[in-house]
Amino acid sequence: MSSFENVIYSISKKYEGQIDKTYAELYQEFNDENIINLLSLLHGQLVECFEVMNQRLPTEEYDVHYRAGDSRQLLLAIKSIRTLKGATINTEYDFDIEKYYSDLLEKCMTFLSDLGGSSIPPHMDKIDIFYKDKIFIKKDCVCIDRPALSQNFQIQQIGSGSYATVFSYEDSFYNRKFAIKRAKKELNDKELERFRREYDTIKQLNSPYILEVYNYDSSKNEYVMEYMDFTLKKYIDSHNQTITSMERKCICNQILEAFTYIHSKEILHRDIAPTNVLIKKYDDSRIVVKISDFGLVKIPDSTLTDAETTFKGSYNDPSLRTDGFDKYSMEHETFALVELLIFVLTGKTSGYPSIKNKTIRSFWEKGLNPDKTKRFQNINEIKIAFKALCLD
Repeated sequence: MSSFENVIYSISKKYEGQIDKTYAELYQEFNDENIINLLSLLHGQLVECFEVMNQRLPTEEYDVHYRAGDSRQLLLAIKSIRTLKGATINTEYDFDIEKYYSDLLEKCMTFLSDLGGSSIPPHMDKIDIFYKDKIFIKKDCVCIDRPALSQNFQIQQIGSGSYATVFSYEDSFYNRKFAIKRAKKELNDKELERFRREYDTIKQLNSPYILEVYNYDSSKNEYVMEYMDFTLKKYIDSHNQTITSMERKCICNQILEAFTYIHSKEILHRDIAPTNVLIKKYDDSRIVVKISDFGLVKIPDSTLTDAETTFKGSYNDPSLRTDGFDKYSMEHETFALVELLIFVLTGKTSGYPSIKNKTIRSFWEKGLNPDKTKRFQNINEIKIAFKALCLD
């Protein structure tokens, strides 16, 4: 018997005769009947213990007594969970404890006693009981559900930002790679709403130059999307010495087509940057550009933009810091878009005034003019000016 199997057996012995498959459906991704049943049992133990504890909560200014039998039951559950978690590290069953419950169990261990009961400390609120949500979350794995098929795939982190972490995985069913964007656990309700709106916005867009998204998992606050090979920033930085003028122009034209479509939907992206433009490179050396990261998108009748919205976007007009991000307009969007195009054309993120090509320098000066009335007023004006550039 392996050490892992021995841990499963020893914990099960402590609960001999107790079977609780109430929560087994939550843990099917573990693909092992013994561990699924054990996690369901431990989930049920926590639910039972916290339901009893809630009868004594909130404690307000004074501590209250938690009976000896209840204390021992909760202590056994927590110790069993810790033992099981330790045994699964670096195995296919490795798991995390949902943050709210992880913090809660740590707090309980500070006052639980296996003799004579425990004193629940003052100012402890009632506990949220997880009846339909997972307490134990399989680590570095995603479960893909399809009709008559459920598969688990190992995932690898490939990026992280302020609001989300991005992973990739190989899907053997489709024989291709996908990406997953997962909201960070510390996001507040408004930030989670914005994260979900990002998915909803991209989902309703239909353009070869917009990143495709496939499905949203509300229980994990994550969604599946197509996998891309590079960010524009990484691609330009790593190929800057070999990219031809024709290739740079092709990338710019695709970006312009993407934003022609976006603006036709009365949407302002508001987070234009080389890291939010993605590149797919095909075997025939063809390059396709796709716009991503619509988390700060401004759409008509939105309630998610106000004066307190944090200023973001490395290419955004600095005047927004004083104007307020809620005042973001088309003139701000064209400012960032021109700066992005200049980056593609020159490979530079600064020093634009030293550009020797007069037509590019003139394009830059108009696009980033401090006087908003003298900038490009829409995407069509940018396209006309870009077409007239002499790039050689």
